[in-house]
Amino acid sequence: MRETKQLFIIVAASVLGAVVALAGNPSDAARCAVVSARGIAGDGTVPCSDAIQRLIDANPNREIFFPDGTYLLDKPVCTPAHPEKSVSLRLSTYAKFKAAPGWTNAEAMVRLGGIHPANNIMLPGSWYWLKGGIIDGSGVANGVSIDGGRETLVADCSMKGVHIGLHIKHGANSGSSDSDIRNVNIVGNNAPDSIGVLVDGYDNTLANMRIYAVAKGVVVNSGGNCLRDIHPLLAMKKEQEFYSSSVGFEINAANNWMDFCYSDQFATGFKFGKNGSGILDKCFCYWYLSKPWMRHVGFSSVGQFHAKVQTPTVVFRNSDATNCLVEVGAPGGGGYLRDVNFDPKRANDPRDARASYLRD
Repeated sequence: MRETKQLFIIVAASVLGAVVALAGNPSDAARCAVVSARGIAGDGTVPCSDAIQRLIDANPNREIFFPDGTYLLDKPVCTPAHPEKSVSLRLSTYAKFKAAPGWTNAEAMVRLGGIHPANNIMLPGSWYWLKGGIIDGSGVANGVSIDGGRETLVADCSMKGVHIGLHIKHGANSGSSDSDIRNVNIVGNNAPDSIGVLVDGYDNTLANMRIYAVAKGVVVNSGGNCLRDIHPLLAMKKEQEFYSSSVGFEINAANNWMDFCYSDQFATGFKFGKNGSGILDKCFCYWYLSKPWMRHVGFSSVGQFHAKVQTPTVVFRNSDATNCLVEVGAPGGGGYLRDVNFDPKRANDPRDARASYLRD
């Protein structure tokens, strides 16, 4: 790609010290600013949220690059949603945004579209992103939120020690966020109310994610979402206090599509709320640890079962635990499971309702 071939040169700057611009043609240099370590402290000793925010505010329609280092955040950093003011953040592979000691803010460390709201895809600048680097919640903070705007991208980054890793809020387009998430790995703080990905806005695409150490892997409260290759894994302890309520995927709305989504060790693999449904293809539940006190459920619904599940694989490790393929809160519904790969000898829960929903 052209941008990877460009060289960095130091140019004069009036904002927070030195700024590094990408060399190339004049239009490239004019529209792309790169934060220098001399401009903002990246040694992990001084909180720099205010300095980063000033830089964002002063550089509309620029991509801001953070070199390797640790940038302490003592409050959230917000990017504008308005296309004429939007800013993209690019972190080098080992650049880290870290929650400062004493963090108590309920908002995420990075709030994309958190200021200057807008619902406009006609103007250049409507597409902006966070790419690369590490978002370290220090075991308490939420990682990244998409607060407003449309066409927001989060890609190629890692989150560590976060309470809620990624939160896609209700978007600007009548609740539609239209965001794209790819290649994002999340490690939570293993708290009883921790969540890897929380989706409230509509019409998002999420792909290639691994999620660990959370009580719920993915919670979807909206429709029109596409999830591909999402793999939440429970950080299992000997007798984890919240194990029975842990869920790989909780779907609380209709019209969602999931392809090879993989629930690993959660008590319930896929749970559908009162209005939850969707089309699931090649999804997978697995338990690497099985104890007599555990209950494992592949697919569960609060009320009637409406999901259409095609070619799933459900691996109950053995019969020590209570194993249930399908659990429903009320009989009926238009859902089904077709071409299921599982061992019926290990599905030993007398409450299992699979007979009403299995096809072929």
